[in-house]
Amino acid sequence: MGEDGVVASDGGLGGSSQVGGAAGAAPADCEETVRRLYYFLDGALTAERRTAIRSHLDSCGDCFEALGFETELRRVIADHCREHVPTALKDRIADAIRREADGADGAGGPGGRPTAGAEQA
Repeated sequence: MGEDGVVASDGGLGGSSQVGGAAGAAPADCEETVRRLYYFLDGALTAERRTAIRSHLDSCGDCFEALGFETELRRVIADHCREHVPTALKDRIADAIRREADGADGAGGPGGRPTAGAEQA
């Protein structure tokens, strides 16, 4: 188990590979807990480390506030960083890809442009 209790390969979803060294180490202080919040939110900690951090968060208002901030920040980013692509644009792009894959553009390159090295008649 890693000193950080960070799961290396499977995001904490059942594997046993972890980064670091000492098993069972609880967060030593607020700085360590805050440093691990990203892993905590990502579910990338061992169950033991998650329990230790949850215990600290339950007893420390400052760290709990930091957790709330990070959680809200992730929500805002997720909500505002998704751009809606109009269906008509998606359809035009898919059609262009199909035409190019079928060789239907007639000139050999995207948008009717000749491909590199193609001879002009």
